[in-house]
Amino acid sequence: MTKLLNRVGVDIGGTFTDVALEHAGGLATCKVLTNYTHPEQAIIDGIEIAAQKAGIAMAEITQVIHGTTLVTNSLIERRGAKLAFITTEGFRDVIEMRSENRFEQYDLNLTLPKPMVPREDRLTLNERMGPNGEVLLALDPAEVDAMVKTILAGDYEAVAIGLMHSYANDAHEVQMAKALRAAAPDMSISISSVISPQMRELPRFNTVIANAYVQPQVADYLGRLVQRLSDAGVGAPVFMLHSGGGLISVDLAAEQPVRLLESGPAGGAIFAADFARGHGLDSVLSFDMGGTTAKICLIEDGAPKTANTFEVARTYRFKKGSGMTVSTPVVEMVEIGAGGGSIASIDTLGRIQVGPRSAASEPGPACYGRGGEEPTVTDANLLLGRLDPDNFAGGAIELSVSASDAAVNSKLGVVLDMPSDQAAFGVTEMVDENMANAARVHTVENGRDIEHFTMIGFGGGAPLHACRLCEKLGIKELIIPPGAGVGSAIGFLKAPFSYEATRGLFQRLDAFDAASVNSALAELEHEAMAFVRAGAKDAQTTTKLTAFMRYAGQGWEIPVSLPYKTFVDADQAEILSAFEAAYQTLFGRVIDALSIEITNWSLVVASVLPETQIVQRHDTGALAATLRTRQFFDAALRKTVDAQEVDRAAMTAGQCVDGPAIIIENETTTIVTSGYRAIGQGDGSLRLIRKGDAS
Repeated sequence: MTKLLNRVGVDIGGTFTDVALEHAGGLATCKVLTNYTHPEQAIIDGIEIAAQKAGIAMAEITQVIHGTTLVTNSLIERRGAKLAFITTEGFRDVIEMRSENRFEQYDLNLTLPKPMVPREDRLTLNERMGPNGEVLLALDPAEVDAMVKTILAGDYEAVAIGLMHSYANDAHEVQMAKALRAAAPDMSISISSVISPQMRELPRFNTVIANAYVQPQVADYLGRLVQRLSDAGVGAPVFMLHSGGGLISVDLAAEQPVRLLESGPAGGAIFAADFARGHGLDSVLSFDMGGTTAKICLIEDGAPKTANTFEVARTYRFKKGSGMTVSTPVVEMVEIGAGGGSIASIDTLGRIQVGPRSAASEPGPACYGRGGEEPTVTDANLLLGRLDPDNFAGGAIELSVSASDAAVNSKLGVVLDMPSDQAAFGVTEMVDENMANAARVHTVENGRDIEHFTMIGFGGGAPLHACRLCEKLGIKELIIPPGAGVGSAIGFLKAPFSYEATRGLFQRLDAFDAASVNSALAELEHEAMAFVRAGAKDAQTTTKLTAFMRYAGQGWEIPVSLPYKTFVDADQAEILSAFEAAYQTLFGRVIDALSIEITNWSLVVASVLPETQIVQRHDTGALAATLRTRQFFDAALRKTVDAQEVDRAAMTAGQCVDGPAIIIENETTTIVTSGYRAIGQGDGSLRLIRKGDAS
């Protein structure tokens, strides 16, 4: 596949909109504050700045790749369409009953998320499919007509249809949708057998509801974006990054917007995975810290860890189990409220807490001078000397030290009876500890030892905190890639065209039916390949097959990678071996004499990207030129230290600087603590190695 030039990746975050433009001369990047009222305006502004840096006209851009948090924000803020949900008689309350899991066991005032659809808007049909696709109760056409009249009378903007066992037989869902489309051609209609054809009615119903809820808004936004780009002279096709880490067309994104959940963070994981492959690293902890949140993801064997379920709109924002579970392909990561704009406060026990509230871009941290009055992580970093007030974002934003001091002192220092610099240290130490705990839990849940991982840090805030995080976690090596401040946007440019097709097909392994599996996989391949070809045309593709399996009686499945081939009944032994290996890796043991079940299948078709070039790695070298000496507070030493300030451009391959040091660039700043040494690498990245551990 011929590589296109002048491709632009755009990531809208909670605070900044990041732009990365790939052109013949290299990479042009920029950050602009996110425009909440008109997010497409920040995209246009950012692309214009990047195009000017690259010396090209807007009309010369050949491809735009976009990631957005619009879907996630709409679900969290409940800003969606007036929605009706049609389901099987007797199952209207599934989404309200949830899984009956008390995610906060001892909280007597537990707040559960409200259903996306009120009970009066949850309508039922007297029909029933069996789990093997057999028709147990046929759908009466007269009842379909009556339902159409009810929907039209209710003045709904969108309809979600989720009937029992429709993943096995979609005839009734299709019949209902066809009647609605005939009566109301402009209405947004989503059916679960298309959006999430998998076992388990709760996540399947949630997913089709979420899709229908945001579909009109997303379709309108994407239409405006394409038109605004065209008006600005960009006539190039626009593609979206989906949450599983691949590219899809705007049309598919408008049809299945639920696939855009977490699309921005997925770009960051792709960015980190590319550098993991280049450095030959098999075990990597991806650390993405932006203006609002921090995301941690495991990358093994050069690929991010993925999952087929995801929680959104949590009532306890970062509490697992408190949200709405949807079943859509997603890069698996843990997210915490620890961004540069996260607000620090004092809780009822007199302790400093950080997040989950964020100052975002409006009004932003106090030091931005845009009306913010509450102390944030950025304000704390500024007071501790880790940020240069005159050279933030390349000098585009002048920071006010006095405003930060006033915010930290009034909201924290006075309450705790301590100087503002000590309060600022408390803020950064708390946020670093929160991130370290999240990383420990995430790796332990996946059966991994975090000390054996290398960290790759990116996002505007990660290079400021990554070294301290490594100290807390016992990690010996940290990599800060070039363009780290806009890492997710660059990751968009490294993503393949891909589509994940899923299907529920329950079987006992000891009764494995190869014929039915092969038939289902052929349909999945046809579905996935059609979407990939729409964007990648004649590109070479790869196919990845995953079976979701469990021991009989268990409540959840684990993903098991299998070779994609034409199966025969005798392949039971091979599938059993793959399952036991995956189970052993995750839990440390297998269970003898228990039957094994397969519940769902997943098939990913992706375009093949150029191979990542292997990087020449350096352990040491000549000392880099120092611009000046600055001071910052070194948390591990609990004191202010004199640090060398070095321009990132001076950290060429083999150039090094011993901590304490500050390495500056336009989009971010890398803090090298006293216990680490930074060495420039062949790909332009910084490799930070704990002193005494260099080979």
